[in-house]
Amino acid sequence: MNATDVDPLSLAIAPPPDETPAERAAREFAEAEALRISNEIDEQIRKERENEKKKKRPVKLLLLGQSESGKTATLKNFQLTYAKREWIAERNNWRAVIFLNLVRNVNYILDILNREMAAASLPSPEYIGSSDESSDDNNSSRPRLKFKEKHRLLKLRLGPLRRIQTDLERRFGATALEPQSTTVTTAAPFGSEGSEGLESSRRTLNEFSINSRNGWKSAFEKLRAMRAAARADGNDNALRKLQETDDEIADVIAGCRDDMKAIWEDSTVKEMLSRGKTRIEDSAGFFLNDVERIAVSNYEPTDDDVIRARLRTLGVQEYKFIFEHGRTAGQEWRLYDVGGARSSRAAWWPYFDDVNAIIFLAPISCFDEKLAEDRRVNRLEDSFLLWRSVCDCKLLSRTQLILFLNKCDLLQAKLQRGVRIRDSVPSFGDRRNDISTATRYFQQHFKEILRQSSPAQRPFFVHLTSVIDTRSTAVTLGAVEESILRDHLRRADLMP
Repeated sequence: MNATDVDPLSLAIAPPPDETPAERAAREFAEAEALRISNEIDEQIRKERENEKKKKRPVKLLLLGQSESGKTATLKNFQLTYAKREWIAERNNWRAVIFLNLVRNVNYILDILNREMAAASLPSPEYIGSSDESSDDNNSSRPRLKFKEKHRLLKLRLGPLRRIQTDLERRFGATALEPQSTTVTTAAPFGSEGSEGLESSRRTLNEFSINSRNGWKSAFEKLRAMRAAARADGNDNALRKLQETDDEIADVIAGCRDDMKAIWEDSTVKEMLSRGKTRIEDSAGFFLNDVERIAVSNYEPTDDDVIRARLRTLGVQEYKFIFEHGRTAGQEWRLYDVGGARSSRAAWWPYFDDVNAIIFLAPISCFDEKLAEDRRVNRLEDSFLLWRSVCDCKLLSRTQLILFLNKCDLLQAKLQRGVRIRDSVPSFGDRRNDISTATRYFQQHFKEILRQSSPAQRPFFVHLTSVIDTRSTAVTLGAVEESILRDHLRRADLMP
């Protein structure tokens, strides 16, 4: 054999010519072990690739609608219905939020009371009993409000709640400033149309809010981190101080229980709020009707309390749930709760891609209300315009749209008080001013917008909802899950 016939690789792996039997046995054992490990790695890689192929893609659900339309309450209903273990683990964390909501309710009334009592003390005959800009001309014919010593004492005794509100807000982080665009004047400034609106925005402080990518979970994580840090450091004093602060807040609120109940039930205060057209009881996070149950030292939130609680977050929040039961048990769902104010809608566009379905929430009880960010715009009209833009979006032409006509309970209460729809919605005409007629009218209007604006024909899925009603909402979500699942499977070519 000449040199050109020699395989260099064979020479490299050939055993030494003077190898002893013991050395040979050791070498063969090492080679066998290396081969075994290599085969195990290959098998593990093969299984991981197979599992990745079998792994279900997460269901992506986008919640759209104007500010305070019920998006977050809908999201919490999903967690309550389909991720109950996680819900129960978080439920007690909402105690501080509900305390904050209750205290804010009282301090809001105190702010108005301070203003009205100061105005009433002036000698000017101009005073008519309400300095709120939303009051109407009928106030001029009403007698001036008569505030008494008890009102001054109530203000004094409820004064500590100012500090409690500040302490509770500090727990959830720095106050976030909401961008208020000076140029966005359309209902749907997402995509290229509204991109310039963000460049000329200013930031203002309205309701207490926090910035977060996953909403209340970040706020609760902050509270847990404070306790975990104290435990890790073995700092019993820090833990004791945190507990004492919790107890102090609860004790102060419990000590103000009777006065909170008294100011809410006071006839003069009721008249004051009525003249200013202030219906705080219709707002999110209202708990004054439950003050006797909540303002106690050992208060524990109920499921309904958590659904009604309000912790405002800015930006887009992503929530991931593994459904524990139902048709999609074991499936990961990703729910996106986006900001509903006009200045926040430019951020919606990136979330339109690859979304399985959209739940669009339209609060139909606000037919006589104006947008907080633009007092010239009727809230119901804004929902119509926003719905039209979503239906018209070509990127969403194959996305399932599910409409929630929300806050039907508030609509019914408003109609029973004698508020007439035609005064705010002239096209309603002389139809009966009742809940069934109103919901049919609004439903037909949204359906017609869908028919006229969609790039392609699509089914009309609509539900009449009150998302703070957990029982009826659970039934609605069951129908929504079924509908989304069928569409999800159809897209994957698993159904005809």
